[in-house]
Amino acid sequence: MRKPNIAILGATGVVGREITKIVDELNVEFETIQFLSSAKSAGTKLDFKGKEYIVKETIPDVFEGIDIVLASAGGSVSQKYAPEIVKRGGMIIDNSSAFRMEKDVPLVIAGVNDEDLKWHNGIVANPNCSTSQLMLVLEPLKKYGIKRLIVSTYQSVSGAGLAAIKELKADTEANLKGEKFENICFKKPISFNIIPQIDVFCKNGYTKEEMKVVNETHKILHLPESVKISCTAARVPVFRGHSEAVDIEFENNVLPNEVREVLRNSYGIEIIDNPDNFEYPTTRDAEYVNPVFVGRIRKNLAFENGISLWCVADNIRIGAALNTVRICQSVIRMGLFGKERN
Repeated sequence: MRKPNIAILGATGVVGREITKIVDELNVEFETIQFLSSAKSAGTKLDFKGKEYIVKETIPDVFEGIDIVLASAGGSVSQKYAPEIVKRGGMIIDNSSAFRMEKDVPLVIAGVNDEDLKWHNGIVANPNCSTSQLMLVLEPLKKYGIKRLIVSTYQSVSGAGLAAIKELKADTEANLKGEKFENICFKKPISFNIIPQIDVFCKNGYTKEEMKVVNETHKILHLPESVKISCTAARVPVFRGHSEAVDIEFENNVLPNEVREVLRNSYGIEIIDNPDNFEYPTTRDAEYVNPVFVGRIRKNLAFENGISLWCVADNIRIGAALNTVRICQSVIRMGLFGKERN
């Protein structure tokens, strides 16, 4: 099988740079690689595997001969260029929300539902960051029969981009000095604060971020509509790493030790669960590494067959860049790009 020609779209952004780093770390095989950006960032020099590359401006013709595009340039950019990529025989693995709930677009977590890649028509969607870490936890627990799910997310500012990271730092410094600060990225001050809103509100009172968790979980795990899911998403003054409190009701009885053992032997999971010695996952544990960390596994007091747990992951990696690259690896391994698809 030949090696693919790869392009990274949005290469100069936070996630794009992380994708580049992970392509190197995981030794993804490719024939050629290109780095693409807006006209504003075109011409930037990037060092990759000891070689200097010039970032190219994204125009339709640049996708000629490209097999796989790893995209992290935002929904509008993906919507604009996805048809151009597919028309030229390539495929796009997209980080934005543009295609996630389209019926003919697979929504994939590598290691969870790779089989869905087989029916892609040139577009594969990468789930929302908070959904991504949750799926690696829930997939191995599906065998107990998921009946109901309640998720509370505590999401770092890096999920809102580089400007949000800078705002947290500047807001914190101003606050400590007793100076006034005008917040731009968030509706409320983010320093020393928790904001119970991520994205806009829907008619049902939930935010779009919360509904992403609900809808994407159903799609990825192929859960029936009878499985009810509720989510509350909050932005917290943390630079990197999302945390989630997860309450699961199962059809069948399951003990915390069983869950602990199943997850300990599951793909992409690392257990830190010894509360007596203050051992449980925090965002500091998850920074710049690949696992989803799980702890505080205990019997839920409200559900008859319930388990509560706490999970933490680096949102830039597992929530975006790492899964994108892992999907790319699966596509290559399964021969699902270019003429090899057929």
